[in-house]
This record gives sequence, C-alpha cells and structure tokens, in this order.
Amino acid sequence: MELETIRHGDATGGTPLLIVHGLFGSARNWGAIAKRLADTRPVFAVDMRNHGASPRAERHGYDDMAADLAGWIDAQGGPVDVMGHSMGGKAAMVLALTEPALVRRLVVADIAPVGYGHSQTPLIRAMRDLDLRGLDTRAEADRRLAERIEDRGVRAFLLQSLDLRADPPRWRLNLDVLEAEMERIIGWPEVAGQFDGLALFLSGGASDYVRREHRPLIRALFPQARFARIPGAGHWLHAEKPREFAETLRAFLDAPATDTPQAVP
Repeated sequence: MELETIRHGDATGGTPLLIVHGLFGSARNWGAIAKRLADTRPVFAVDMRNHGASPRAERHGYDDMAADLAGWIDAQGGPVDVMGHSMGGKAAMVLALTEPALVRRLVVADIAPVGYGHSQTPLIRAMRDLDLRGLDTRAEADRRLAERIEDRGVRAFLLQSLDLRADPPRWRLNLDVLEAEMERIIGWPEVAGQFDGLALFLSGGASDYVRREHRPLIRALFPQARFARIPGAGHWLHAEKPREFAETLRAFLDAPATDTPQAVP
C-alpha cells in the first residue's frame, strides 16, 4: 500500500527519520516535531492506512501496518530511523521485529508491546454521530462534539481529522474499519524474533501506558532498549512538550551507540 507522505526540510545527509502517528492521527499532526529535526536529516511523516489521505483497507492489524511501512522504506532504499507513537509505536515495533534490516534506530513513544483494555470505540461513535450538516467552522464542530466528549484536548485532537472544506464535511478516517478492528488495535500480536538495534522507549512522566512491569518483556524483544521519560507530559507527550520531545529524539538518534539515554527509575 502506498502511504501518503509529507517530507520536511531540504537536508540530504544523515539517516532519514520516518514518523508514524497514532490512532486517529495523521502526518500533519507531527509538523512541529518534524521541522525541529529536519535541519540535519530528511524527515518523513506518513498517513497510516485508514487515516488521512492514505488508502482505505478492510484490515487494520499490526502485520498490515508493518508491511505498509516496510514497503515505504524499501521504496526509499532504506534503512531508516523510525519513531512511532501509540498505535504507530506498535506498528513500528512489529516492523523492527519482522524486518530488522530496515530499521537503524527505533523510538517508541508512550506505548508497550502489550494489549490494553481501553477501547476507543466511544470516540469513534461520537465522531460518527456528529451532525455534519451546515458545519463551516471548527468552533461549531467543537461545540457539537462537546455533547459527547468532555475533554477539550481530545476534541481538538480528533477535529484535526475533520475536513471542513469537503462538501459535505467528512472525517479523514475510515471509522467503520477502525471500529471493527478495535480489538486488534488495542491488542498486541504474537510476533517472533528480536530487534537487536538501539531502541528508545520514551514515555510521558504522567502517563501509565509504559509501566515498570512491562520492561522485562520489552527487553526480551528489544535487548538494547533504553528508557526515558519527559516530566509533566501525558500520553500525547509530543504535543504537550514538543521541545523536550524533539531534543530527546535528536540526542538518541545522533549519539554514538555507547552514549544513548539509559534506563530511568
């Protein structure tokens, strides 16, 4: 599957960085981070299948998403550095485990290789039920969505995927497939193998997605895993602390192999 891609910067040297967004996100969400890092390397952000401008498909498993990423890297002549957040982090992990030659260094942002119990189906239903008739401003869309979703930050994030220029307005998300595949999205597939390259598991200090009890499994799959946290950040650490997030990525991706971030308590 050919993924929609945004390239940032004109740099031609350095290992390219591929950014893989999370559920309900898009390549456009990562512009601020990508621009910070694009001064020394090519930085690419992709829309995952069933998101943004990338093709729609009936399947949305991590094997499918990893295969999409592998195809993209092959087309670029890989290998590349890969950073994935949340759902994108799981897809990046499966890619590294199944196609390790395509990944130089791996960054996994606020997710672990485990299944989670928090379904995002209520958000899908709230988006699907949003009355799109006569919508012409994001403020009005937010007001209507607030009837179902209280958190203003969550509404703002979701509304980035609402295309108000379309006639009629539409979501840039394949909501039906994402709902049907939700168990696979919040789960973790059985994946054989290890990724022996350098891997950074970067978490929000206020997030509980990556717990201490997850570390033995992470190290079994990623023997060179390093761990770091960004104080005061939650699950959307890149949006809450963009400068700290970008600086941590730069330090890890550019450092010699013996000088990358070490485990934190």
